[in-house]
Amino acid sequence: MFKTIKNAFKTPEVKKRILYTLLLIVIFRLGCYISVPGVDTVALNELTNNSTTSVTGLINLISGGAFSRFSIFAMTITPYITASIVIQLLGMVIPSLEKIIKEGGEEGKAKINAYTKVLTLILAFVEAIGIYVSYNAAYSSYGIFINPSFGTAALVVLALVTGTALLMWLGEQITNKGIGNGISMIIFIGIISSLPSAITTIYNLVITTTGFSTTGLLISLGLIIGALILVAGVVFVQEAERRVPVQYAKKVVGRKMYGGQNTHIPLKLAMAGVMPIIFASSFMTFPAMIIQMFNPNIANATGFWSVIYKFSLATSSTSVSWGYTVVNVLVYLLLILGFTFFYTYATFNPAEVSNNIKQNGGFIPGIRAGKPTTDYLSSIIGKLTWFGGLFLSLIAILPMLMRFTGLNVTFGGTSILIVVGVALETVQQLESRLVMRHYKGFLE
Repeated sequence: MFKTIKNAFKTPEVKKRILYTLLLIVIFRLGCYISVPGVDTVALNELTNNSTTSVTGLINLISGGAFSRFSIFAMTITPYITASIVIQLLGMVIPSLEKIIKEGGEEGKAKINAYTKVLTLILAFVEAIGIYVSYNAAYSSYGIFINPSFGTAALVVLALVTGTALLMWLGEQITNKGIGNGISMIIFIGIISSLPSAITTIYNLVITTTGFSTTGLLISLGLIIGALILVAGVVFVQEAERRVPVQYAKKVVGRKMYGGQNTHIPLKLAMAGVMPIIFASSFMTFPAMIIQMFNPNIANATGFWSVIYKFSLATSSTSVSWGYTVVNVLVYLLLILGFTFFYTYATFNPAEVSNNIKQNGGFIPGIRAGKPTTDYLSSIIGKLTWFGGLFLSLIAILPMLMRFTGLNVTFGGTSILIVVGVALETVQQLESRLVMRHYKGFLE
């Protein structure tokens, strides 16, 4: 592997891409420490230290702590991800948009990319207004904003939207001129930037203020072993696939014979990736954000909206009772399973795949072409999706369970799932570029 990396830096094209990617990553990390104009950083630090809830913990994790610092990258790349998902969903219900996505070619991709960018800016603008209003109303006693006024609000919103636009541009540049998927790479770097905090947490468990702790050492070893097992499980699920064999009949065209080859359709165990968790997490925390925006004192109130607020925050606040937490976890798991099925069938259409196989003269051995093939693929996808959904559910509830142990663990199952997935994708892309240059790959 190290020899391959050495060879990568010997290849001018690959070396240029790697260095370019590192440069943009440095720019991203520097931006995470540039505070939004009009924000009192001292008051913000006081609020962060005294806060017991975290409505936007996943956003702060993905942004590499930029959200808690109220930096220009506080909203990270989530508006772009949301916009991409909305465009995909609209493509399923709007025929003209579906035609552009499927048959547009390069010109169609450019149009979809333009639509996504415009929608990203709209969503970022709305989210930035929501962040300013909620912070200004809920934490006015801390004096987070210097001289709150319309001008300050406009400056904060403009800075947040500009930061998201810059991140969108950085991700696009990494994809086109660097290594890996740019958007995924930004999320990846944001998560691993909290690694020093995780190491500090483990160190403080072993070396306490009173000296060496044997109990802390055992807990630390358990966390490390558990993390390694979790990484191994994620790698297995990410790489595992169900291969459906497909045979193509021979065709004689003139004096030449075409087809007659055997191939397969690779179906991943976790085809939806981490998207169902992000969907479900956003869906669960959204009510609390909206309620708190209109009623800053909702945490101390009673009534129907107070119940909804506590239910929404049940898995991110230790002050909420176990009753709320159990119901929250059950609803959360159901949402993850539902979004897993929805996203999987949105990206893989058994009827469309079956039709393509039939049109190209192919068939699955032992299965008739047409509807039987569609039913067969649907059956396989259903089983794989159940497994993938349950796996994602288990990954998602791990941080919730760890929270009640009293341990402040930075890395949860979701973050490990994202990190491992992006790392595997980046390695595979680098591998393919080196293979084109006739170098041995990572696995050799």
